[in-house]
Amino acid sequence: MKMLLCITVIVAAAATAVHAQPYPNRAVRMIVAFPAGGGTDIVARVVGAKLGEGLGQQVVIDNRAGAGGVIGTKAAATAAPDGYTIFMATLGNLSVNPLLYDKLPFDVARDFAPLTRVVAVTFMLWVYPAFPVKTVSDLIALAKSKPVNYASGGTGTGPHLAAELFNSMAGVKMTHIAYKGSAPSFTAVMGGETPLVFDSLAQGLPYLKSGKLRAVATLSARRTPALPEVPAVAETLSGYEFVNWFGLVAPAATPRDIINRLNAEVVKVLHMPEVRDKLIAMGAEPVGYTPAEFGAYLKSEAVKWAKVVKEANIHAN
Repeated sequence: MKMLLCITVIVAAAATAVHAQPYPNRAVRMIVAFPAGGGTDIVARVVGAKLGEGLGQQVVIDNRAGAGGVIGTKAAATAAPDGYTIFMATLGNLSVNPLLYDKLPFDVARDFAPLTRVVAVTFMLWVYPAFPVKTVSDLIALAKSKPVNYASGGTGTGPHLAAELFNSMAGVKMTHIAYKGSAPSFTAVMGGETPLVFDSLAQGLPYLKSGKLRAVATLSARRTPALPEVPAVAETLSGYEFVNWFGLVAPAATPRDIINRLNAEVVKVLHMPEVRDKLIAMGAEPVGYTPAEFGAYLKSEAVKWAKVVKEANIHAN
């Protein structure tokens, strides 16, 4: 009897010790709702590597592409709320998709806990090198004279919204060709299948350097320090501005102490000079919000983009 009691106590103590292990005690998964190689994926890998060092555990990037980001967003929304799954969300995932679909397998307000806005992403107008457009004025004139197609990573994604905002302000109607993620859309443009794409500096910069793409303009209000020689669309089309964002969220019931720990670690990463320099060079400006600030920002973005989606008559395929 004494032996049995002793074994029971030892087992119970061991179970308590395992349960009491500090967070995290295993790898953390960061879901990205787009293919590897896209702008979201690039930023996730830069931040995730240093976040893993801060947490003392590896941060594994899990690419769940498809349906304009809906597949990855659902995977994050339905994951266990234990701090071992976080989601690198985008403007399209959280602010726009709910405006496009009558029914989604998740509810942003109900299913996610905000962690922080990670970066503000500089977008560029990229074209196939042989495309006969050197300036924004050239593109507007061409689009008014003949049909022009543009690529995007999917309906309702940042590249789609940026192009439709351009259509509206320039008084043109370029035709949307949706691909399954930014990486395939860039491949299409580099191959001349579709002549242009409005997408991130982070993703397009290597192709610019290799001569596979040309940069016509930046979509920010002012020129980007990464490519100061490239004009802003606003220099031709007054008032035009599009800046994408990426931010981290977790499943809604994730414990508050874990939310706070993750927020603190990510903000710390975003203040590291080597991380800031790398992100800024890619056109991704580090931000770093508190969970409450990011929650308020998400609400304001939903209101802002509802107007754009309605005016452009954007619908999910």
